[in-house]
Amino acid sequence: MRSHRGGPGRQGGRDVSDVNSTGRTRVGVGVISLGWMGRVHARAYRGIAEHFSDLEVRPRLVSACDTVPETRMAAVESLGFQRATPDYREVLADPEVDVVSICAPNFLHHEMALAAVEAGKSFWIEKPMGVSAAQSREIALAAQQAGLVSAVGFNYRHTPAIEQARALIRSGRIGRITNVRAWLIADYASSPQGPLTWRYERDRGGSGVISDLMSHGADLVQYLVGRIASVSAVSQTFIPQRPIPTKVGVGHSGWEVSDEKGTVENEDWVALLVRLENGVVGTLEASRVSVGPRAEYIIEVYGTEGSLRWNFEHLNDLEVCLGRDREFQGYTRVMAGPDFPEFHRFQPGAGTSMGFDDMKCVEAAQFLRSYATGRQLAPSAADGWAAAEVDEAAVASAADGRWHDVPRVDGTTTYDL
Repeated sequence: MRSHRGGPGRQGGRDVSDVNSTGRTRVGVGVISLGWMGRVHARAYRGIAEHFSDLEVRPRLVSACDTVPETRMAAVESLGFQRATPDYREVLADPEVDVVSICAPNFLHHEMALAAVEAGKSFWIEKPMGVSAAQSREIALAAQQAGLVSAVGFNYRHTPAIEQARALIRSGRIGRITNVRAWLIADYASSPQGPLTWRYERDRGGSGVISDLMSHGADLVQYLVGRIASVSAVSQTFIPQRPIPTKVGVGHSGWEVSDEKGTVENEDWVALLVRLENGVVGTLEASRVSVGPRAEYIIEVYGTEGSLRWNFEHLNDLEVCLGRDREFQGYTRVMAGPDFPEFHRFQPGAGTSMGFDDMKCVEAAQFLRSYATGRQLAPSAADGWAAAEVDEAAVASAADGRWHDVPRVDGTTTYDL
């Protein structure tokens, strides 16, 4: 694995090797956009000292960017940032900021990520990195050529049950992998009265549920089983028009709408057949408009000697079947506990659950450890690019009804390590 510049003591041309009372090197953090996800990032950084006391560095919340004055005030008074600004360029230019989180809407990711690279700042960016595979490619190659580490918000990877599943698969306990099935079915856009936000615009949101949810499914499949080599897809828009918003909300809530409606430009639902590079086959499905499932994100991996299943709605459980000739055949529900990766950092024993924010804290720790050591440990911008290529192949296949090959990316991916 190649080394990366920009670690402690070298970032941005200034000496950041000052240490705090624990003897840990302090790393200045900037967060761009403090919507729901930006606040999750801030909390994740704040949780490092408690949950990852062995980490080589300690984050310090230096600067936040948001266009809403009340949010900037909250950044300082509630979230613990030293200062806040409406201009993200001020965050990147701040000599006390060493790394940045990019949590703005999709259509701003490309501009902001390239600006972070130009400023010499390693970055943690939410997915999708851009509104196309071409934008994701440009971000990934720019970061790699600059020698910067990166992280992409594939947070479901970091669930202890998923990490345990990966270890089981790689140990050969379920035999030769034959097929995989994943579905990510959600209801966040199920109401026809939901506002026509940027998420539904092709230019600003890119594809719809494909980039929003299916990218997570593609990453999970590649992380657990192997690279997706080709896809055949069908997609549909079930709610073709939505009301124009009159008041901006945060995430999917808090919006107000008018009686006027506009056209939804991307898909609500998609289904894929996939062929993996290693010969495994699979099916994937995603919806943002389901009525019933709230966030039913499930992956199943089948082998010649067993199988396993994980459901985000019960994220602390892993269902496992090992062996074909047991007296009582079927799944055993295994609750995550201190023997699962990273679980012990948050809870003392099985039955006391971890949550979504805990997974983001694990993600923050991987990003900061990558930064501190110069080794790409977190899901990289190349991983984000790889998922974007799957997404784009799915969009193309849904348009022409043909199988499409997924281009191999030229970068340091972590799903195949």
